[in-house]
Amino acid sequence: MSKALKVKVSQSDKVFDIVNYAILFIVFLSVVLPLYFIVIASISSPDAIYSGEVRFIPKDISLEGYRKIFGDKNIWLGYKNSLIYTTLGTIISVIVTMAAAYPLSRKSFTGRNVFMVFFIITMYFNGGLIPTYLVVKDLGLLNKWPVMVIVGMVSVWNLIIARTFFQHSIPDELYEAASIDGCGQLTFFVQVVMPLSKAIAAVLALYYGVGQWNEFFRALIYLSDEALYPLQLVLRSILIMNQNSDNMVGDVISMMERQKQAELIKYGVIIVASLPVLILYPFLQKYFVKGVMIGSLKG
Repeated sequence: MSKALKVKVSQSDKVFDIVNYAILFIVFLSVVLPLYFIVIASISSPDAIYSGEVRFIPKDISLEGYRKIFGDKNIWLGYKNSLIYTTLGTIISVIVTMAAAYPLSRKSFTGRNVFMVFFIITMYFNGGLIPTYLVVKDLGLLNKWPVMVIVGMVSVWNLIIARTFFQHSIPDELYEAASIDGCGQLTFFVQVVMPLSKAIAAVLALYYGVGQWNEFFRALIYLSDEALYPLQLVLRSILIMNQNSDNMVGDVISMMERQKQAELIKYGVIIVASLPVLILYPFLQKYFVKGVMIGSLKG
């Protein structure tokens, strides 16, 4: 039996590894510590938070913030709206992005580079908020739920990622073989390309889903009916409502109490808004890594 070869590690390699581990540890702490503080602050008493006593462990554990948040009936309506917008928006965005990226990846598509130039220009220049608002208004989408799905449907960056994936993972010879059996472009895309593109579809779904879930500015601009508000806008309204005074002239004690409650609710709002994405991400992580690696390699 042959002995396993031992790789000799040089002194410079050891130093390089130590530096890398040190940098990664610092990055890890910079990400985890704020999240940890938000969690313990959301279950601590308002007085402990306001006085700065909460540092590494929760103090005087209280769920008052969560009770106030979930006691608002608009929270559940916002959750429902966000789930609808995120689900529909993600499905439509992924399908449209992949349908646009595939022909742009084929050398046989005449003018594909011209189309890509137009797409890329929109990454740096756009019509602006007011012209976009006027277009949305003229299309009759103002204060209607489809505006949350249609506006911003395709991200050019995601389009480029999908195009790169198709270029390197779906060879032209595959279509040539399928066309011999009478398979057209549409049939080939639906029955061959889509099943082979689960990894990149998962990557796009993650990008679009997170973006759609966190979207509030679009709702802030185009929606005025509270029944259509997504969760992020509902949470923003709750936070503002608890920060503002009921009247201009109030006693100092009541203002301090409102400020304490606002601090507690603020951390609870962050947890409520982020939890669904944090739960979903581990299930898509393997597809995310696989899709990025496949799209970055030529084979």
